[in-house]
Amino acid sequence: MLKEPPLRLHHHAYAVKDQEANRHFIEDILGIPLVATWCERTFRPEVGREVDYCHTFFEIADGGALAFFQFADEEAWEKNRAILQDVGGSWHIALKVSRASFDELEGRCEAAKVPLRIIDHGYCRSMYLKTPDGLRLEFTVDAPDVERIAAMRRADAHTELARWLAGDRRTNNGDRPH
Repeated sequence: MLKEPPLRLHHHAYAVKDQEANRHFIEDILGIPLVATWCERTFRPEVGREVDYCHTFFEIADGGALAFFQFADEEAWEKNRAILQDVGGSWHIALKVSRASFDELEGRCEAAKVPLRIIDHGYCRSMYLKTPDGLRLEFTVDAPDVERIAAMRRADAHTELARWLAGDRRTNNGDRPH
């Protein structure tokens, strides 16, 4: 185990097809500010040549960022884009927000007619939506008793994992509404 765990998420990066459509969605609709744009050229081993690209960063409150690449090279785009399915949703990034921000995001999405799904997991309430490229984002607000829930799960994290891996599929989330 590390003596000191990572300090925070620095950034989570996705490749997008259209930086402006993505900027409009992330900044204008969701309200997450664009704080840096890097225009670069670098050798990309997946295509065996130098490629021009634009890398944008949208800031979250702890200093981390959602980051997006747009490649000027179609082959580089194809080799770097996320391969997404229309069903499922386990592959996503979740951002913690306050209840006020959760409600504001819900209103912004509804006003812009962005489809979303809200689920009460018991330990948190989550809003799921997709960017113009189909990348999944989750915004989550903790349950009022999150400290109690976190302490409980921290205490049994290893034993619960061992139980699951041994084939015992009983649920351990008594906080989730049915």
